[in-house]
Amino acid sequence: MTPTARSSSEEFRSGQTTLTGATVLVIGGAKNLGLAIARRASELGADVVIGARDLDTARRAAADIPGATGIRIDVTDEQTVEAAVAELGAVDHIVTTAAAHHNVPVAELDHQSVVTAFDAKVIGPLMLAKHFGPIIAPTGSMVLFSGVAAWHPQPGLSIMGITNGAVAFTVSHLAAELAPIRVNAVSPGIIDSGTWDGLPDADRSALFADTAQTNLAGRVGRPDDIVDAVAWLLTAGFVSGETIHVEGGARSV
Repeated sequence: MTPTARSSSEEFRSGQTTLTGATVLVIGGAKNLGLAIARRASELGADVVIGARDLDTARRAAADIPGATGIRIDVTDEQTVEAAVAELGAVDHIVTTAAAHHNVPVAELDHQSVVTAFDAKVIGPLMLAKHFGPIIAPTGSMVLFSGVAAWHPQPGLSIMGITNGAVAFTVSHLAAELAPIRVNAVSPGIIDSGTWDGLPDADRSALFADTAQTNLAGRVGRPDDIVDAVAWLLTAGFVSGETIHVEGGARSV
């Protein structure tokens, strides 16, 4: 009998549950990719904590994941980071998907919106490292989120590109400073994760079709593509200071 083919995610889930007993905090875990990451971490045996700016939102998302809990944490508000550290006491891994987009032409930039974008992608993770560093297990890690826009400059997307590019340097420096705690980033391409659901159907279809034509994989990304990469980084004990590109080869086109 010919064995039934399995997806990479099925193979990963059927392997060793290397997150068993670990506490994984997923900031931005109440929706879209963050929620998918939280669910996978739970499937791999982790005790999941979902962090969101609104506590009720975090708790509602956690209610759908066995054993998960919710906590209020806003990476742009250092006091909430400090409070989360005091409440949790110890964690093994942190994943943050936080972002604050400011996609306008340079001539229309708003100073505070630019600062908020850097808060979400760079300054916030630095504050996470500052306060959580002492309570992350030595075998633990942080996973930040960059994005393909950093490597594809386009008018109107400068702040997205610059902040995502800064994430790559952030993980390199934090990895050196927090060692042996590992710090890495995932850089997604265009992913059909729910993020684009607010677009009109025709615009979303056009975006996905263009994406499929302008990367080497010939398709738009799926949530499992990103979740698989994050799950691997959480368990890859010899990987630190790296940005893992999950964008179908879009940088090569």
